[in-house]
Amino acid sequence: MESITTGWQVISLCGIALWIMISSKLKVTQKLRSCTQPWVCQRVISGTPIILKIQKYQHRCLDAFFSGLSCVVSVPFYTAFLPLLFWTGHCKLARQMTLLIAFCDYTGNCIKDVVSAPRPRSPPVRRVTATKDEEDNAMEYGLPSSHSLNTVCLSGYLLHYILDYTESNDLSIRVAGIIMACLVVVLIGFGRIYLGMHSLIDIIGGLALGLGILAVWLSVSEYIDNFVIYGQNVVSFWAALCFLLLFAYPTPEVPTPSFEYHTAFNGVSLGIVIGIHQTFHQFHHEDVARVFSPQLMLPAFVGRLLLGIPTILLVKFCSKALAKWILPIISNALGIPVRSTSYIPTLNGTDKKSDVLKQLLQYAGLACWLQKLMIIFPVDVLDFESKLLYFAYATLCKSFFQLPDLKFQTELHWGQQGIL
Repeated sequence: MESITTGWQVISLCGIALWIMISSKLKVTQKLRSCTQPWVCQRVISGTPIILKIQKYQHRCLDAFFSGLSCVVSVPFYTAFLPLLFWTGHCKLARQMTLLIAFCDYTGNCIKDVVSAPRPRSPPVRRVTATKDEEDNAMEYGLPSSHSLNTVCLSGYLLHYILDYTESNDLSIRVAGIIMACLVVVLIGFGRIYLGMHSLIDIIGGLALGLGILAVWLSVSEYIDNFVIYGQNVVSFWAALCFLLLFAYPTPEVPTPSFEYHTAFNGVSLGIVIGIHQTFHQFHHEDVARVFSPQLMLPAFVGRLLLGIPTILLVKFCSKALAKWILPIISNALGIPVRSTSYIPTLNGTDKKSDVLKQLLQYAGLACWLQKLMIIFPVDVLDFESKLLYFAYATLCKSFFQLPDLKFQTELHWGQQGIL
């Protein structure tokens, strides 16, 4: 049984590595883009009159309403909502939702950067970016709409969990839940068009992809959950998987924030998986206290919030500082130039620490192995921001599962993305 488990893990990782090499050699991304981009761009242009007709009814109240609604699946929302699920004691929902959104984020951003189709041209379209998060979103490509995609998956899985948890067989409750979920999805999709952030083809693409991912996830979620909790080689497999996915990500026509977003969630998923696997029987089992139960009354829940949020910020700051110190040293030791636009002004110079690390690698016989690895997965320039995000969030999530209970179980909680 152990050999079978190890076998599919090795085959999966080797398959991804092989795909990275083949796609790079054959320029698969460029070929797919040349086939899909013209058609999508034509749909974006032809959809502009629809956006303009909708925006004829613009009003500041509608601007505020749809801008606020867009925050439901934004970075600040994930930062608060996903840790909150851990704090409530619904650990299965929290870990499943985190991994699902990470998968949605990676898949959606991959398609965005493969197609590299623009958003509706502004002007003539009026684009409303009420927050810094929306300004960053506007720098990404359009198809598919991440808000539509994530809303379908988030609301769909949340509804599935609630109905399963309450064991409700009442048809009226199920229908009401489906109607509410559909209403939220429609409003957010319509709002993205009203705000000038997406065209109709982007919304349709996001909805279709979201429904497909949700259907697949509901079919395999229990298998994934069992693997994360009880599986063999979970930590090593997931770390290798996340590492390979960084290289498997397609190169867009023009750099966008999409890669940084997926890198942050990639780090989050790694930290969550490691923490859950190592501490499940202590803090994440199905008998853990849930909010509003006699074991976790409202005052205790508020105490978790008051203790958890400052701890999140503290660990986030420390993990970011550690990443800023160690990543330049490692990259210089490997001879990889570093690109950083905002965090550190100069990172390309060699220093004594890098020289010492390089000598240690050579002494240990690792230098030759690492050079071969860099040939297989070539890195011309180390994108410091993306690697900082990955390292910081993985460290942050992992650390929270290792903290002592402190009565409020702050070891369950992590910063999520958006604080950088």
